[in-house]
Amino acid sequence: MSQNHTSRIVIAPEPGGPEALKLVERTLAPAGPGEVLIKVAASGVNRPDVFERQGLYPPPQGAPEGLGLEVSGHVIEAGAGVEGLAEGDAVVALVAGGGYGDIARAPAPCVLPAPAGLNIEHAAGLPETVFTVWSNVFDRAGLKPGEALLVHGGASGIGTTAIQMAKAHGARVFATAGDAAKCDLCRRLGADSVFNYKSEDWAAGVKEAGGADVILDMVGGDYVQKNLSCLNRDGRLVMIAFLQGSRVEVDLMGLMLKRQTITGSTLRARPVEEKGAIARAVHATVWPWIEAGKVDPHIDTLFPLDEVREAHARMDSGEHAGKILLRP
Repeated sequence: MSQNHTSRIVIAPEPGGPEALKLVERTLAPAGPGEVLIKVAASGVNRPDVFERQGLYPPPQGAPEGLGLEVSGHVIEAGAGVEGLAEGDAVVALVAGGGYGDIARAPAPCVLPAPAGLNIEHAAGLPETVFTVWSNVFDRAGLKPGEALLVHGGASGIGTTAIQMAKAHGARVFATAGDAAKCDLCRRLGADSVFNYKSEDWAAGVKEAGGADVILDMVGGDYVQKNLSCLNRDGRLVMIAFLQGSRVEVDLMGLMLKRQTITGSTLRARPVEEKGAIARAVHATVWPWIEAGKVDPHIDTLFPLDEVREAHARMDSGEHAGKILLRP
């Protein structure tokens, strides 16, 4: 019989730094039609969570209260109409909010079985990054085996995932990172060439290595023009964030002459049906890569939920490599 549940969640009542985060208790209603409630094993900390904490990324209408966009754990309740998911199933899920907590609410189409053989806590580092990389690099940009992908921020959660997925797909991979240790990590994960963006001219290096067919960029700013300069004929530049700003001045003559494409997307506000389609594609293609050991979420740190401020401080510092997780 369905019943209410008590869960801690993390909110940011006022925009600010990590100190703005508060751990509060809420009563959660039973799973509604098409919904699943998940007892959280771990949740991922992502850059959009930082933007939400700062008041720059409001949740879409109807999203569960609280921060957190991805979880792993076990189903405790499935709502009416949910098929293929039962109490006790080990799962991962993309959620629209409320992932930092003891219990998370997820639309059933965005819930996938946890990959076989993967630590259930570490699996929390998959949904947001894998869905984002699939949607942008594979779906929108159509990366093909044998093509070259340039990944900026190669040691980030998105970056470490993109490198591995592209290599599993048979692509060549270039990456940028901010120090020697992060560059080494990118190489260990499979990147063919890595450039320290603080000390090297990465655009020149990519051009010298044959150019990129697809570029995944979360920097924006002056990177946009540099990206276009090292993007090959018929190349695709995909924007997923703008750490250096979204308002840029760009000479588009080269884009026209080389038939280049600039595209981008967000994930959180997309309809459940679209996110469900991404989930099915990921399950069919990426899950076998994970279960074969070709893709593995690289975990930086796992913090207790009541140390969420410390987790956000680590992300703010830029010192992390791979995924930061919270364990309730």
